[in-house]
Amino acid sequence: MFSYYLQLGLRSLRRNPILTALMVFGIALGIAASMTTLTVMHLMGSDPIPWKSAKLQLVEMDSWSADTPYNDDGRPPEQVTYRDAVALMAAGKADKQAAMFNLALPIQPENPEVKPFLSLVRTTYSDFFGMFEPPFKYGRPWSKAEDDAHARVVVLSKAGNEKLFGGADSTGKTVRMDGKDYTVVGVLDDWPLRVLYYDLTGRGSFDSPEDYFMPFTTGIDLKQRASGNNSCWKESGDGWEAYIDSECVWIKFWVQLDTPARAAEYKAFLDAYVNEQKKSGRFPRPLNNRLLDVNAWMADQKVVSSDVKVQAGLGFAFLAVCLVNTIGLLLAKFTRKAGEVGLRRALGASQRQIFAQFLTESGVIGLAGGFLGLLLTGLGLIVVRVLYADFKNVAQLDWQMIAMTVALAILSAVVAGFYPTWRACRVAPAAQLKTQ
Repeated sequence: MFSYYLQLGLRSLRRNPILTALMVFGIALGIAASMTTLTVMHLMGSDPIPWKSAKLQLVEMDSWSADTPYNDDGRPPEQVTYRDAVALMAAGKADKQAAMFNLALPIQPENPEVKPFLSLVRTTYSDFFGMFEPPFKYGRPWSKAEDDAHARVVVLSKAGNEKLFGGADSTGKTVRMDGKDYTVVGVLDDWPLRVLYYDLTGRGSFDSPEDYFMPFTTGIDLKQRASGNNSCWKESGDGWEAYIDSECVWIKFWVQLDTPARAAEYKAFLDAYVNEQKKSGRFPRPLNNRLLDVNAWMADQKVVSSDVKVQAGLGFAFLAVCLVNTIGLLLAKFTRKAGEVGLRRALGASQRQIFAQFLTESGVIGLAGGFLGLLLTGLGLIVVRVLYADFKNVAQLDWQMIAMTVALAILSAVVAGFYPTWRACRVAPAAQLKTQ
């Protein structure tokens, strides 16, 4: 029976092409507006590393001034001091751990056709690669022994390798940064992060990963202040040694804790560490340590802003307006078919059969609107990428959003057609035939 109802629906739609086009286009516009904003919001807030996001934890310790909290709501700083980062690394209480910060260094390519340029370099520990799992195309990450040896080694991103070496295997070659040579030990493959979740405050949330990675210890040897958020609540004194011994916070500290029990143990270790530091006059504020997993960290930093949520709400409000218009058009269409309905009822068709026929017709309108809406959604996302360069990683359709777009279109059309269909089924056959 479904195929028969489908044939009737298609035949009916072909008889009124202009009215059909208005309904399909109306649903498509509403779907495009709602799904464009929903897709952006969905990809902004989706888990960037779902297989281990609960295991990766950002360490926060409140070493700020006793007089004023770091955040108005009492949240501790998102970064730690150099003294604390070194102490936590030396303690080695996590399953994996990595302190990190960025440096802005001049890159001096060997190729004379490529002019020197300034680039961000991520300084971190070897565990970074095991924790955040960037894929390697050539070579390997540096080792813990190279961390300890302050080795002058570097890992390049795919884009960085293409710029310096044309995409060839560059392991063993050297990269000159700020007048010093670094040996390439590895080259990353494509690492398409939608959200730069490991450094939401140091850079833009939707920036691409850095092109250059070097050991944390090697970066410290350069004696240059971090490129990013440096916050101090009291004077650090003159010189590099005074700076790294100060209470300035400028280093992200991530740990991997493979079980909830390990997380509880590490939290207890942090509390004990801070209490011990309090004895020497540090950490004047009340105990306020936090471990935030990836999703909690993204929520804490409001990666999905209130503006994006409002835009998504407005998109669905526009869809509701389009559905109201579609209801009016379907009501007019089905009302004009009252004579046909009355005749079919007189020949023995039940209300249920009439209802199924018209609802199938509404579904066909929704399916057509869904495919057109999918095209318009793709166009809308292109516009978002052009207007907002920061959103280029999250203004993309994935299969989940494609399926949702088509399903939402069909559901919307069926919902819109429910009342007109119900009205059509209420036609009294005898009264209708008498008026013909």
